Amino acid sequence: MSFNLVVPDLAESVVEATVSSWTKKVGDKVSAGEVIVVLETDKVSLEVTAEGDGVLESILTPEGTDVEVGAVLGVVSGSASATTSQVITPISVTAPVTSEAQKATPVAKRVATEHSVDIAQVPSSGTKVTKSDVQNFISGQNAPAPVSTPKPVSAPKPAPSVAVNDGGGYRKEERVKMSRRRQTIAKRLIEAQSTAALLTTFNEIDMTAVNQLRARRKDLFKEKHGVGLGFNAFFVKAVIGALKVFPQLNAEIQENEIVYKHYYDIGIAIGMSDGLVVPVLRDADRMSFAQIENQVKDYAKQAQDGSLGIESLIGGTFTITNGGIFGSLMSTPILNPPQVGILGLHAIKDRAVVVNGEIVVRPMMYVALTYDHRMVDGREAVQFLVKVKDLIEDPEVLLIEG
Repeated sequence: MSFNLVVPDLAESVVEATVSSWTKKVGDKVSAGEVIVVLETDKVSLEVTAEGDGVLESILTPEGTDVEVGAVLGVVSGSASATTSQVITPISVTAPVTSEAQKATPVAKRVATEHSVDIAQVPSSGTKVTKSDVQNFISGQNAPAPVSTPKPVSAPKPAPSVAVNDGGGYRKEERVKMSRRRQTIAKRLIEAQSTAALLTTFNEIDMTAVNQLRARRKDLFKEKHGVGLGFNAFFVKAVIGALKVFPQLNAEIQENEIVYKHYYDIGIAIGMSDGLVVPVLRDADRMSFAQIENQVKDYAKQAQDGSLGIESLIGGTFTITNGGIFGSLMSTPILNPPQVGILGLHAIKDRAVVVNGEIVVRPMMYVALTYDHRMVDGREAVQFLVKVKDLIEDPEVLLIEG
């Protein structure tokens, strides 16, 4: 009996994915639990596995195709043991449907609202009304494209990049499709700047005390916990201490209401070759220094090998990003909506500073807090950053208050 390979439920707020790669060709044997196709979402890559033994009969969605939850990716002709697999039949679109029955992507709804268009009047070219459907409706091209059963294809290949040169081969240009993650990053950055009143305040932190503490305790810490004592735990704990004093930075705006979060889920930005991911430390206030360092280490490893689960990226009440590991001396981080605050860390550099009337050399770090001015006033933002500075410069207080 044949069974379908189906796009699984992705995650809250994630409705689409892109077919990244097929690991099998039409006619190849597959085994239960074997990865057949890899999907790329705006957050992570997901593997779709066979739910039974059989042969890959057809591929309905070539690499590079955008798909929605429930879409059929391909068909496997299998044995009777595979009959428990979920079979979903592609939906044919014949006419516009009512508001109650019709579904639309969040972007489509936003575009429709911006142009005062009733989303129920927009014909869908697929299982949901998309941004393109709304744009076509607005421009008068409101006839939905005919839906036909996709023909099986064999051994799809990635779309090649297009190289253009001036004939001599010295002035080359290359055109490649943006990854879904990079597209989403671009969209979210624009949304953050267009929907929030962004403002950034700066300060500097003397890292002497933390460096001395790490030097004294790092060997014992690693021997006991199996992980190095880095800066992550210090700043996570300092941020939580400051958030408890200034709770408006641990909140979000929902329409005309403010939602204060009485828990501390701290996002840690991790750079990857194709973009940024922000896994979340759940209930970070309940975590020890060792638990924080181990969790961040695990997240970094998972991000690099592609095993980072989508559940690790959902939520977050405040974010910390460290451009200093790449050499950044100062920057203005952009919010991670719907959060209203993000702390940017930077490189530690020896600088001449005045301490007790004398010029001394100290390891200094510039820090930056970007915040949503709709929610947070300048006074609270500055005091928040000063609180972080005080806790880092006196880690004994940090440990006591933590």
